[in-house]
Amino acid sequence: MSLFADLKKSKPGVDSNWNPGFDFSIARSAKRRSISIEIRRAEVVIRAPVAVPEALLLDFLQQKARWVQQKIAEQTQRLESVAPPVAPVYTQGTEVVFMDERLTLVLGRGATAAIHRVDQHLHVLLSTRSRLPDAQQIQQLLMRWYQQQALHILTAKTAQLTGQMGLVCSAVTVKATRSKWGHCTSRGAIQYNWNILLAPEHIVDYLVAHEVCHLRHQNHSRDFWALVASVCPSFAADRAWLKANGARLSL
Repeated sequence: MSLFADLKKSKPGVDSNWNPGFDFSIARSAKRRSISIEIRRAEVVIRAPVAVPEALLLDFLQQKARWVQQKIAEQTQRLESVAPPVAPVYTQGTEVVFMDERLTLVLGRGATAAIHRVDQHLHVLLSTRSRLPDAQQIQQLLMRWYQQQALHILTAKTAQLTGQMGLVCSAVTVKATRSKWGHCTSRGAIQYNWNILLAPEHIVDYLVAHEVCHLRHQNHSRDFWALVASVCPSFAADRAWLKANGARLSL
């Protein structure tokens, strides 16, 4: 019996309203003679022969969805349990990356902790009332500032692109996660990892394009990547850069 026949026999067809609840991509090869699901670092790839229709691949994925979700959960847990890299030491004059810029830290002290930017300098005011070591205070203030900037910048970039594409995003949030750079829910809400601001701005733009395109396609199908390419022609190089350098993007 052929591969197509096996798939058709096992299920009547994919439910058009089915949402897997996870991202996946499809990789086709003329040399392949079977379908497999590969999950690495909580990322799902369906590998298949060139001739297999996408509807049958989605049908296959729906049948294996419970197993896939279990593997994603296991791998995500392992990724998040890995010890984080040693935190850098922030002192007077330390430079921090902010997209395409480098900002210099200027340290001071006052009754209340605060941080604000003046041109290419980040003025960090350490609280004289805090019992935390200076390095911890500085890192906490930097993380708070980056989160605030990320929410503002990513919300604006998302609004601009959704308006351009005629799409609607119900909400934008930011969070530091170790396994994902972004996530778009079936309800149209997008979550970004605020550490993306440590990457060049064209990488930030690619991430926004990627998640916004999920508002139309809740998968990594051929149509999804075609849509990404239409709004971010450099997506392949940007995606490769993020995979190669993403682990280094943290405060």
